[in-house]
Amino acid sequence: MVRTLQLVTSRRPFFEQQVEVLERNGVTCTVVPVPGGSRERSLAEYARFYARVLRAARGPDIDLVHANYGLTAPAALAQPVRPVVLSLWGSDLLGRYGTVSEQCARFADEVVVMSPEMAGALDRDSTVVPHGIDTDRFAPQPREEAVAAVGWDGDATHVLFPYDTGRTEKNYPRAERVVERAREAVEGPLELHAVSGVPHEEVPTYMNAADAMLLTSDREGSPNAVKEALSCNLPVVATPVGDVPDLLDGVDCSAVADTDAALAEALAEAIAPTTEPNGRERAREFGLERMGEDLLSVYERALDGEVSAA
Repeated sequence: MVRTLQLVTSRRPFFEQQVEVLERNGVTCTVVPVPGGSRERSLAEYARFYARVLRAARGPDIDLVHANYGLTAPAALAQPVRPVVLSLWGSDLLGRYGTVSEQCARFADEVVVMSPEMAGALDRDSTVVPHGIDTDRFAPQPREEAVAAVGWDGDATHVLFPYDTGRTEKNYPRAERVVERAREAVEGPLELHAVSGVPHEEVPTYMNAADAMLLTSDREGSPNAVKEALSCNLPVVATPVGDVPDLLDGVDCSAVADTDAALAEALAEAIAPTTEPNGRERAREFGLERMGEDLLSVYERALDGEVSAA
């Protein structure tokens, strides 16, 4: 049995699922979050976080420290006791704090990234392990029932934007432009819905109520929303960021495009498909159990390295 200390900035649904599947695989997970909630933390809060990490890592019931997200890595590496696995999620490597993540990755025993693109951004070996999804929860449902459940207009066509509009890297203004252009090619009302902050267990209902999902991000790692949409057989139209081109490769009714005009054209085609969506077949590759098995292999390598160095 591997006993881990899980460091995290925010206990997001995919992290909670990671913990659940690891524990089903016999891994003990003690979670230490950075204090301060979802707002930007102060240096004092990170100092308190480091003190908690140091105390916990020195305990006899911890074998390994898993730093989830780059900003937890300095505290993980500053404790001199346990081997460190660093998971980079995307924005921590490709965004504002990329330098911190790159430097910390040099010193971690093992590094996990979400996509081959992220692996290419590092000057060291890493393992690609995308976040898994719950394919039982994210499954097709009758559209009419889902539309009624979320309170949308049953006579309109609906496009889902599954992010907070205030997250600049998600580029909601571009989504608005794309939908406005697509309206010229679509009969009847076409509505764009930005959905965020709802309980994770309700997200499948929104995905089944929508006719397509639109992702206009400037950067991504391996977005779970795309995999979850595919698992619901919801067509996805997206910019070519992260591993999205690979996720949508060979998936009917979904497309990748890099201009507003091409995105609008692809969206109009996605909401009036000539074939049945088959995204769920692709999504089966991203089940939670596979992710858990891959992470356990990473843990074993980190612990074997510790033994070899002793």
